[in-house]
Amino acid sequence: MELTSVIYEKRGSVAHITLNRPDVFNAFDETQSYDLQAALKEAAKDAEVRVLVLTGAGKAFCSGQDLKAIAGSKNRSLSDSLYKRYNPIIKAMREMPKPIIGRINGVAAGAGASLALACDFIVAAENASFIEVFVNVGLVPDSGSSYFLPKAISPARAFEMATMAPKISAAQALEWGLVNRVVSAELLDEEVTKVADYYAQAPTLAIGMIKKMLNKAGHSDLQTMLQYEAYCQEIAGRSEDYKEGVSAFNEKRKPVFKGK
Repeated sequence: MELTSVIYEKRGSVAHITLNRPDVFNAFDETQSYDLQAALKEAAKDAEVRVLVLTGAGKAFCSGQDLKAIAGSKNRSLSDSLYKRYNPIIKAMREMPKPIIGRINGVAAGAGASLALACDFIVAAENASFIEVFVNVGLVPDSGSSYFLPKAISPARAFEMATMAPKISAAQALEWGLVNRVVSAELLDEEVTKVADYYAQAPTLAIGMIKKMLNKAGHSDLQTMLQYEAYCQEIAGRSEDYKEGVSAFNEKRKPVFKGK
């Protein structure tokens, strides 16, 4: 796998994916979007990978679409760009049967904010910020923001973020429920490592199904979810991790899950 604008690194059972265009605050051009698709596909198919960490190089997480990269484009179809470049990324993240930790080290703007919100667990540095900049250039939110925002925060706040594009600080994002943790920049790696280590030792099969269940719950009724819970529980109950969990409980020791 040859990547030019994304760094893919596997450390044990943790895959680290880093957007690597720091000179433009990791703004997306075509190459970076396709590189990220390839990196996500690699992590999904690698059975040794049990958790992903997604971040940006330098001072920013991701500033969205690189507008300079498309400045000379004429009659450019934005929907084609979404269908080919951005939507596959968001779908790959949400369909990934492994937890994705967003390491938000700086600004997450536009599609970059969408990318952050598509993560399962978000750890942000105190200097990080979130902004839905689409309206500032006469566009609507894309890459999943219209889906994620009203589910993460109140409809009123989602409307404000989408239509006024305020810059939301990490502290405010934590208060609103957009992120899980906020720490100083100096402690960001330490906190992300703690979370990654937890998921790297968790029952990965169950975690993957829990992710699917929570995704499905957003557009299902209670009866549907009760049936889906029963379906998933039957699969989980036949797993090696379940057997290990029960044995560890009875033997009064910490379970050693293998993600199977």
